[in-house]
Amino acid sequence: MITRFITEVNTKFNPFSMRSRATRLFLNSLPPNARQSMQINTTLLPRASTLPATLLVKFKDGKEMNLDGEKLGIKGIIEEVDRHSRALQKQADLADG
Repeated sequence: MITRFITEVNTKFNPFSMRSRATRLFLNSLPPNARQSMQINTTLLPRASTLPATLLVKFKDGKEMNLDGEKLGIKGIIEEVDRHSRALQKQADLADG
């Protein structure tokens, strides 16, 4: 996953809910040095909470993606983030070259 163009990740989830699995796995897939290059905000909901998990990803070009982990799953989330990151990578390569 290309994380160079991500500036901010905001999550809100119940860590005990199976419905939050994709959001937890997305946070797990971020590289260890991610906090140096992006802002990561995590809000943990109480165990009894029935609120859905939210995942908001902001990119350097200003685009914000509000992703639903229940519908997309972890593969869908990573696919959407990578799709936009690859487009930004292509723009950066064209500007440099």
